[in-house]
Amino acid sequence: MYDVIIIGKGPAGISASLYTVRANLKTLVIGKGDSALKKAERIENYYGFSEAINGERLLAEGEKQAARLGVEIIESEVISIEKNEFFEVLTSDDRYMAKAVLIATGQPQKKLRIENLEAFEGRGVSYCTTCDGFFYNNLKVGVVGAGDYVVHEAMELLAFTKDITIYTNGNELQVSEKFVEAAKRFRISKKPIYKIDGSEFLQKIFFKDGTSEDIDGLFIAYESPSSVDFARKLGIIVEGNAIVVDKNQQTNLEGLFAAGDCTGGFKQIATAVGQGALAGRKMIEYVRSLETANSPV
Repeated sequence: MYDVIIIGKGPAGISASLYTVRANLKTLVIGKGDSALKKAERIENYYGFSEAINGERLLAEGEKQAARLGVEIIESEVISIEKNEFFEVLTSDDRYMAKAVLIATGQPQKKLRIENLEAFEGRGVSYCTTCDGFFYNNLKVGVVGAGDYVVHEAMELLAFTKDITIYTNGNELQVSEKFVEAAKRFRISKKPIYKIDGSEFLQKIFFKDGTSEDIDGLFIAYESPSSVDFARKLGIIVEGNAIVVDKNQQTNLEGLFAAGDCTGGFKQIATAVGQGALAGRKMIEYVRSLETANSPV
């Protein structure tokens, strides 16, 4: 059991971890190291550097600082966040529990190029199996993706229907050992998707080779889950691609915080670091309040 799990090891996540670990909270940071900041060749507007620094080095130095203070850092993909008595964070390799969680994964950059995809959102196209799986009882559904996340989402849909196809959209299905057997439960189509269509609701999926299939619902689980994907499943309020937080960086779900680009606003390193620091401080207060509430009188 961790006191705090931070999802994302960019400036916001690492900044928060510096505060929680120095408060003697057991802190775990999980991230894939795919921050958009890595692509920045020259950063000249961040405090404390007399010369320009590149994003990759800034990220590496932040991780080293956190590790030196005792933060546990894991390179892995987070597949899902669940809330029962405590938070459960599922990765490609394991499952971790925590009293508080910070989402600091940045904003989704992925864009799936399928004609009519946006037109059928809410009318057969969904991004949340937990939210919408119920509407497809015993119907034919597909899940688009090619990694662990798509298999996880397909597994979620088994509670509602057994007619499930994983569409890799021209990619090879690449899953970790944990999901190899689970993937065998589903039909796999590797054909590149051209477009989807229907009348009032989604009815057909068309492929670039000229073939097509009937379909009742299509769930998008492309690449890795984003901050918004996590939010949808947990019932967190979002506006567009941004998670809504209060003045303390807390979402509408108690114990779940968000910081950095995933909250929208001014997308700068300084902003992410500041929000991460505030989230770290407020997570400390939250965990301490749980300890006080559970201590014997």
